[in-house]
Amino acid sequence: MQDFIIIRDIVIILLVSIPIIFLFNRLHIPSIVGFLVAGMIIGPYGFQLISESNQIKLMAEVGVILLLFTIGLELSIEKLFLMKRFLLLAGGLQVLLTIALSTIIFQLLDFPLNNSIFFGMLMSVSSTAIILKILYDRNELESPQGRIALGISLFQDLATVPMILLLPILGIASAETQINILLQLVFAFASVFLIIIVARFLMPRILYQLAKLKIKEVFTIGIILLLLGTAYLTHLIGLSFAIGAFVAGLILSESDYSHQIVSEILPFKDVFNSIFFVSIGMLLNLHLIIIIPSQIVFLVVGTILLKFLIVFGVVLLLRYPARVGILTGLILAQVGEFSFVLAQEGLGYNLFPADLFNAFLASAIFTMLLCAFLYQLSPIIADFFKFFEINIKQNELSNSLANYKNHVIIAGFGLNGRNLARVLMETGIKYIVIELNPETIRQEKKKGENIIFGDVTRKEILQQTSIGAALVFVIAISDPASSRRALVLAKELNPHIYIIVRTRYTSEIESLIALGADEVIPEEFETSLQIFSKVLRKFHIPLNVIMKQVSILRGESYDMMITEKPSAHLLINLNEILAAGLTDTFFVDDSNMFIGKSLSEINLRVETDATIIAIVRNGKTITNPSGSEILNLHDTIVITGTHQAVDDAFDYLSNKNV
Repeated sequence: MQDFIIIRDIVIILLVSIPIIFLFNRLHIPSIVGFLVAGMIIGPYGFQLISESNQIKLMAEVGVILLLFTIGLELSIEKLFLMKRFLLLAGGLQVLLTIALSTIIFQLLDFPLNNSIFFGMLMSVSSTAIILKILYDRNELESPQGRIALGISLFQDLATVPMILLLPILGIASAETQINILLQLVFAFASVFLIIIVARFLMPRILYQLAKLKIKEVFTIGIILLLLGTAYLTHLIGLSFAIGAFVAGLILSESDYSHQIVSEILPFKDVFNSIFFVSIGMLLNLHLIIIIPSQIVFLVVGTILLKFLIVFGVVLLLRYPARVGILTGLILAQVGEFSFVLAQEGLGYNLFPADLFNAFLASAIFTMLLCAFLYQLSPIIADFFKFFEINIKQNELSNSLANYKNHVIIAGFGLNGRNLARVLMETGIKYIVIELNPETIRQEKKKGENIIFGDVTRKEILQQTSIGAALVFVIAISDPASSRRALVLAKELNPHIYIIVRTRYTSEIESLIALGADEVIPEEFETSLQIFSKVLRKFHIPLNVIMKQVSILRGESYDMMITEKPSAHLLINLNEILAAGLTDTFFVDDSNMFIGKSLSEINLRVETDATIIAIVRNGKTITNPSGSEILNLHDTIVITGTHQAVDDAFDYLSNKNV
């Protein structure tokens, strides 16, 4: 019976985790924190539902392997290149500064150098999962703070790989000479490099052979074999399993099968990762926390304050406004899941005193909990940092804005703002763009674009755009909080200005209109309307009827689609239209097999029950064509019949049923 104790432990983990995760989800707290709390409750220092955790630790190791594998798998050279500025500059500065300053602080507290560096590594990493959840919940993934935070977080995830490589060296730093340490470091990186070369050559060929078999089970087993095989190979040369898993993921990310691999591995990753975080929570000694509360408070406050200030400074160096620095700093001011991976690995190299390990676990969990709440207070905190605002020198455009009248102000130069600016330029309408990305400002000014740097939530910036004389203000930024603040401020400065706000979700329409927006364009239902229009077009509903239905939906401010209440006007005649006959046109392109054949040879009426009533050729219409009429290239055939007959005719003429 003792052999099956792990089954009981897994049942306990899942039984306790489900209600805790549900509760944390309702409180908008990331599930990682829920798993850690679940481990605290059921572990040997909690209610002792699980006292022996050796087998659980083994499953947690699998969770780490899958975690690093999926991180490698989700990366791509193209993605890294697009984020190079945030990834390398911001992320590199944040990690290096955090490690350096933390090392100095712990050295001043009389910790050995190797331990101090290790503690700095732990503090440098933030939780990607928590960052993504907060940004997603607040619809800020594409906002400036969202892009910077994700770039820094991605660099942190990548940096954990060399950090893990350094752990054995830090563990023996006090006993080995500097030359031996350097040789081991060179050997570690050379070994990983050799594995990457060999794996990059072999893996695509193995995947191709597995895919050729067209057996799903074989493909899945083959992926797991490549993953664990690479991990075991790195273990044999003295490195960790996790390094090999990351290498395998990185190589497979460039293959044609990466999306299928993700779908195969993701369910395993979620299960084993949950066990990993539960196992970490089980290690936390709650009794020790009561004994050393001052250490925990020091670590929590120190970690949040240090990481916040470093990120804040890095964002200012990127020449973004202080508000973006505050938001980015607050969201990154916690300790992440890879810190637990490093901590677990560090235990094996005696880099952690037992009491400090528990203090670290407790403080890390508290930073995760506090991060989400601090981010909610970010607008209030931002008001205390106005004096940090950076004023970038504008070109001559800023001095001539006072002459602008009846112009359009565009907030944000993303896809929507860029397209609108292009149309306004073609039509000769004056416009001014406000953008926060300094790199975009530099590039667009070289092209002669009417663009200035600034935060649309700042009164001074809006006044620079002559908002008092502007006719239209288009808010096309991916930051709901900033959109609302800019909307209110614009109405204060110019009560008569016509404001159009782009938003992602229809749930924000009512609040934005209440704040004074004249038009709210929700991307969510504009996409739905496009789908709706194309579906009706497939049923050959006349274009004027389709446009009327779409117009009704927009005219009702999407009320029917939000409240699910039937409209008295919508779809009123569609059943009658579907029941009646219709007329549609078919264009003959160069791939059509009926070119050069007569209408009698095509025999459309017999084949589909639809009738050709006219042919438009070279701008002239041939009505009631005879059976001897030859079908030419670029003819437009006018077809009539029932919906089914016209559908069949289109398929027949497109060679689908021939």
